[in-house]
Amino acid sequence: MPFGQLVLGSPGSGKSTYCDGMHQFMGAIGRQCSVINLDPANDHTNYPCALDIRSLVTLEEIMADDRLGPNGGVLYALEELENNMEWLENGLKEIGDDYVIFDCPGQVELYTHHNSLRNIFYRLQKLGYRLVAIHLSDCFCLTQPSLFISNILLSLRAMLQMDLPHINVLTKIDKISSYDPLPFNLDFYTEIQDLNYLMPSLEAESPAMRRGKYTRLNQAIVDLVDRFGLVSFEVLAVENKRSMMHLLRVIDRAGGYVFGSAEGSNDTVWQVAMRNESSLMEGVDLQDRWIDNKDEYDAAEAKAEEEERAKVEEKQAQADAEDGVGGDGFGGAPMAPHQPPAGGSGIRVERKKK
Repeated sequence: MPFGQLVLGSPGSGKSTYCDGMHQFMGAIGRQCSVINLDPANDHTNYPCALDIRSLVTLEEIMADDRLGPNGGVLYALEELENNMEWLENGLKEIGDDYVIFDCPGQVELYTHHNSLRNIFYRLQKLGYRLVAIHLSDCFCLTQPSLFISNILLSLRAMLQMDLPHINVLTKIDKISSYDPLPFNLDFYTEIQDLNYLMPSLEAESPAMRRGKYTRLNQAIVDLVDRFGLVSFEVLAVENKRSMMHLLRVIDRAGGYVFGSAEGSNDTVWQVAMRNESSLMEGVDLQDRWIDNKDEYDAAEAKAEEEERAKVEEKQAQADAEDGVGGDGFGGAPMAPHQPPAGGSGIRVERKKK
């Protein structure tokens, strides 16, 4: 059963960076992964592209042939893909059972009210794919109450439209400490606590917000979000290994990957769930980690990774010595030392090929 991520987000939220970082991270832990570009305007990807929609249709061709603008051209391209699903299905057959990451365009219309993207992934679900929608938002939105509430509404609408297991992520969280101080702790924003507390800050943001009709509108929006009670956020720093590992654990639970059978393991579903529970970043105060004492945490994690890397190198050297890898077996010169895995994580997860 193939698994995958559907990466959504407005322009500048870090979708391509996330796809590249997640692809590298999965390679480091031994999980076979392929990235598919579904953005017809993206003519240069940072990641190895297993399948590219631009081999089917390009934005430049659509704009020239049909006299459409960039946004209309992207919508047209996704409609073209929806009507040519055989191209995508055949490409996925060549990929096999690899974990798949879909890098989607940044036009929010595609996942707020346009149906083509939803229909495409509905078809893939019918083929047996277990997908999770990952909606990215730049953490800069936390600095202005109006931006934050707008992102909440966008996330809520995407959750209702795509109708998939859904995780909202605040990206570039390692930069939040360089912005102006937030009026509330980071937990307030990630857990979407009582937004009524943001009303004074929202009114102070602009004189127009103090007018009666805007006050009533803001109150109605806050009540709407509260009644649904669906939106919450994870945080992510792509270059931080612990942050990436935590988010991947959350995604694996949402999509059911964690409950699949790992190679060489006969554990039950309950044993797998309990075995991985302690790996989540429970008890970590986000405000303390990313704002108040970020430098101290960064230094401690860097030191821990260096010690872990040294242990891996020492164990590998001992294993090489026991196997006689240290020389040619006939008194010759020592051979080049074995290089440890990238990052020195020591973690390897493999899926069975079907």
